[in-house]
Amino acid sequence: MPGQKIETGHQDAVHDVVMDYYGKRLATASSDNTIKIIGVSNSGSQHLATLTGHQGPVWQVAWAHPKFGSLLASCSYDGKVIIWKEGNQNEWSQAHVFDDHKASVNSIAWAPHELGLCLACGSSDGNISVFAERSDGVWDKSQIDQAHPVGVTSVSWAPSMAPGALVGSGILDPVQKLASGGCDNTVKVWKFDNGIWRMDCFPALQMHTDWVRDVAWAPNLGLPKSTIASASQDGRVIIWTAAKEGDPWVGKVLQDFGAPVWRVSWSLTGNILAVADGKNIVTLWKESVDGEWQQVTTC
Repeated sequence: MPGQKIETGHQDAVHDVVMDYYGKRLATASSDNTIKIIGVSNSGSQHLATLTGHQGPVWQVAWAHPKFGSLLASCSYDGKVIIWKEGNQNEWSQAHVFDDHKASVNSIAWAPHELGLCLACGSSDGNISVFAERSDGVWDKSQIDQAHPVGVTSVSWAPSMAPGALVGSGILDPVQKLASGGCDNTVKVWKFDNGIWRMDCFPALQMHTDWVRDVAWAPNLGLPKSTIASASQDGRVIIWTAAKEGDPWVGKVLQDFGAPVWRVSWSLTGNILAVADGKNIVTLWKESVDGEWQQVTTC
């Protein structure tokens, strides 16, 4: 698909752009307090819907897996998380509004679909909340209090397949783990166990010297190694790896980009990392056989 310029129609800065499962629609989040749904194809793009309901800049949007229907989550400076549901085509309504947080909600992430309809939210109030829908349509809430006391900037789910499941034997229960980044310059890993979220890395992962702007847990496809990428205001991206379940996390600097790094995102197979930095450059990185990371392209 050739590159194409898409006019979003937003009146202010765009903070997030997410493609749906089928690659047919984009959802965009903006400081103009709205979300836009845009249809994309080889022949161009078309505006499909504008979602209004937030009273502040919208930081992130996230599509749920299509097995749960046509659902989109959004989070905003106004402290709210809204679940939007599409009824008739391109007609969206607010299915749920979560206003549990007392400050800006900066990051949202749907859990792997094997875990059910479950959304993690990170806020400037220092807390992470996790909302899970029951079969009767009621949402249960669990919370990590003061996950990063000075503010949570990002949340990312671990793959649901247990590390090593591909090479081990027996059926393993899905894994419920989260990575988070915060204004305390750290990355933390959390595990849901017996109804409670507990920290799963001691101490917190500390190599950044400024706010962690984004964390992204790589798909592992059932292999033993776990990998998390973190991006920071300090200009660096760090690749954290744990060789197998229970091993300590080891950090390695991917590169110093010389400007704040805003976002990191993995390919579906987990072998290519996209990095968006403050110079408005997107670079793609791939791990070579010897474990060194190499830049493969620039956008």
